[in-house]
Amino acid sequence: MNLPCTLAERLRRGPVLFDGAMGTELYQRGQFINNPFEGINLREPDLVRRIHREYVDAGAEVIETNTFAANRLKLRRVGLEDEHDAINRTGVNLAREAAAGRAWVVGAIGPSGKRWVELTDRERDELCAVFVDQATVLLDAGVDGLSLETFGTLEELRVALRSVRSLTDLPILASAAFLGNGVTADGAAPDVVARALASGGADLVGANCADGPMELHAIAEAMLPVGRPVAILPNAGYPKHVDGRMIYMATPEYFGVFARRFLKLGVTAIGGCCGTSPAHIRAMSGAVRMMSGGTEPAIAPSMSVRERQDTPALTDEATAPVPFAERSSLAGRIAGTEGFVVSVEVNPPTGLDPSRAIEGARMLQAAGVDVINIADGPRASVRMSNWALALEVQRAIGMEAIVHLCARDRNLLGLQSDLLAYHQLGLRNLVVITGDPPKLGDYPHATAVFDLDSIGILRMVNQLNHGLNPVGRAIGATTAFAAACGVEPAALDYDRELRRLEEKVEAGASWIMTQPVYDPTVLERFLDDIEDFEVPVLVGLMPLASHRNAEFLHNEVPGMQIPQHIRDRMERVGRGPAARAEGVRIAQEALLAVRARVRGAYIMPPFGRWEAAVEILECIGYARPDAWRETWRD
Repeated sequence: MNLPCTLAERLRRGPVLFDGAMGTELYQRGQFINNPFEGINLREPDLVRRIHREYVDAGAEVIETNTFAANRLKLRRVGLEDEHDAINRTGVNLAREAAAGRAWVVGAIGPSGKRWVELTDRERDELCAVFVDQATVLLDAGVDGLSLETFGTLEELRVALRSVRSLTDLPILASAAFLGNGVTADGAAPDVVARALASGGADLVGANCADGPMELHAIAEAMLPVGRPVAILPNAGYPKHVDGRMIYMATPEYFGVFARRFLKLGVTAIGGCCGTSPAHIRAMSGAVRMMSGGTEPAIAPSMSVRERQDTPALTDEATAPVPFAERSSLAGRIAGTEGFVVSVEVNPPTGLDPSRAIEGARMLQAAGVDVINIADGPRASVRMSNWALALEVQRAIGMEAIVHLCARDRNLLGLQSDLLAYHQLGLRNLVVITGDPPKLGDYPHATAVFDLDSIGILRMVNQLNHGLNPVGRAIGATTAFAAACGVEPAALDYDRELRRLEEKVEAGASWIMTQPVYDPTVLERFLDDIEDFEVPVLVGLMPLASHRNAEFLHNEVPGMQIPQHIRDRMERVGRGPAARAEGVRIAQEALLAVRARVRGAYIMPPFGRWEAAVEILECIGYARPDAWRETWRD
């Protein structure tokens, strides 16, 4: 798998999640301090590689090489100076093997252990050469950037930065370790450190080690006004001596809370230092996804998605899934070759009365619509749970529903519990999404979860369909979910969108529902590019209500791209009925252009104007106009 962009480009998009500690992880796994940790690259490479991989699996997008103390001065003290090049080069290779194209690798460079103010001129020159030598090997081995970290004095950090900056244009993180009083060992305050490092050419400035999240929060506040991106990698609190070992007491849950605080403050990169583990990084990963706007992580989880989809079938306890066409009436329609399949979005009320939504579903059923789909807190708004409305519609008129399943509000336990409940209640059709973050909705400070993204949920659904829970244990029967995924054909990062779509399909998505498309040429390109997927597509259509509605959707709703000529067209017709009629015509044009190439349509009428959906369908002779008009009295 190839990375979607350079590390520099990823940092510009932010926020970014770094990994956690290597040294304390090695210590916890039986490596003691008389066994130099960097030398383990050569003696026990599998252990180092495994720790790196666990961080990537936990969600880290950037991992640091196990080379923190692999400079010539420190290696000389433990008799490993002759292994300098091999230790650093192997450190890069192990990290790259573990990342496997799923994370960026930065070369870790720590302080020399010398006090700059006590050195002679000759010793100072030697120290500069030490940093150059280590950085040269790391760069030659193929790192994506460098991390100068845990420097206790600003002076030595400036020397290290000056020594390596001229060697590369790759990103450099320069990070200081602050004392308990909030300054470095040579008395530099956080803002002074940030300005000095920014002027020295650091791409990120920051703080790591020494203190826990609470203390480094104040450091970050002082650094941010300097204007250079800030990285914060705290220790897991202060260590305690327990049964002969130093144990860090700050929990992963605590780190998850502070991760959100750091990102809301404006920090670009977060991660962990001493005492943090893959569990701490996993707890932080949800905050990164939330503050990225609810998008999936830029890097896919561990093994290939095709391997993940096949995993249940390779497990002894797995059971053959129910054939797709037999999972629901809708699945049978989609799997068949006859007829055009139509779903219309009908969302739950913001209060207690679902009667209008039920009547809307009744009207759509009378018009010939196959199924309604019900969003799960769209734009992070508070509404009645969508499964409740799905049940009410099912009971009242016998119409199937597609239930959106959103990662934002449920942890791993809640997702599994809800899926089991949905199946028991007869709700078999799902569209799996990551979801909009709370900051877009009525409660911007609410806590989001994002334990899984849409690919992770699809993988969970696929395992349940094989009779297994997420950890591979049999659940006694197979579920029969027909799961769809979403896609944005007009995505700005189109190549990434296609890669993510392929992963969703391989994770178990049985059909595709697109975001609204307003330019037929964009949709034609998309359909050409996914022909080899051989997965049915329901094209998304949202009739515009006005020019203001078009501008709002284009500028403020994630995943929506409305071409300028379409917005100009809406502006020319003014407001009211004329604008709504123009919005219907635009949607009809998109539908007519691709009708022969898609399995059906997914219509999202704005403001609960479900009659607009039927008006769109009349252009292809699909709807029964007399039936729905007699039924619907809005």
